[in-house]
Amino acid sequence: MREIAAQDVEQAVRDLCVRACCRLPEDVRAGIYAAREGEPWPVARDVLGTITRNIEVVEADDVPVPLCQDTGMACVFVELGQEVHVRGDLGTAIDRGVRAGYAEGYLRKSMVRDPLRRENTRDNTPALVTYDVVPGDALRITVAPKGAGSENMSRVRMLAPAAGIDGVRDFVVEAVREAGPNPCPPVVVGVGIGANFDHVASLAKRALLRDLDAPNPDPFYAELERELLERVNALGIGPQGFGGRTTALAVHVEARPTHIACLPVAVNINCHVARHAEVVL
Repeated sequence: MREIAAQDVEQAVRDLCVRACCRLPEDVRAGIYAAREGEPWPVARDVLGTITRNIEVVEADDVPVPLCQDTGMACVFVELGQEVHVRGDLGTAIDRGVRAGYAEGYLRKSMVRDPLRRENTRDNTPALVTYDVVPGDALRITVAPKGAGSENMSRVRMLAPAAGIDGVRDFVVEAVREAGPNPCPPVVVGVGIGANFDHVASLAKRALLRDLDAPNPDPFYAELERELLERVNALGIGPQGFGGRTTALAVHVEARPTHIACLPVAVNINCHVARHAEVVL
């Protein structure tokens, strides 16, 4: 049994919060630059140019600077190896790490204590944590700050199985069309299919963590991702809603088994600042 101190988890989460909010993953950065180079519409190309200049200004600063003013909810994904024992309270350590990261990184604190009595917690806690127990003796932590502009465009629909793949395609495209410019395109679209009402939403959010250039390993779903990306970009919403070729940088699908009478589908959209950072302890 391998031991990891809760203090090490706290420090890791602190660093991940700052890194995720201030530096784009390389695959997202490359996707935005490629979209700019391939965009024929002058207005859209200019908008993408502004986005890339923002990235460059942030990268050039010696002091970490957030890529976006909405530094989001701290969504934390934990893969805990079965042979790992965390010495101390894991959940408390994660919240302490978020608290330290958002304070020391001068990141905006956006969490309210209650959804209807909207008092700000003033430290961006509690974190929204998803736990998975996996084989091995490692602890993988991924922090994915999620802003409200894109999160508010999320959709879940319990389709009838008879709707089939065409119903899934239509629902995903409809969700992006209805979102329009609100999630700050070009977006990344996470799609969950299967499981049940609550798990399908989690699948859609997990899909956003995959590298842009990493298709679903199942050729059937990889082809569905390609078709959906083509249809979404054909909407012509374009960067920041000004029209153009690139409405989405990628569409990623995750699927799981479900009940014979169910076909749950969830869509979770990320803005072009598709932030996440991870570490393995």
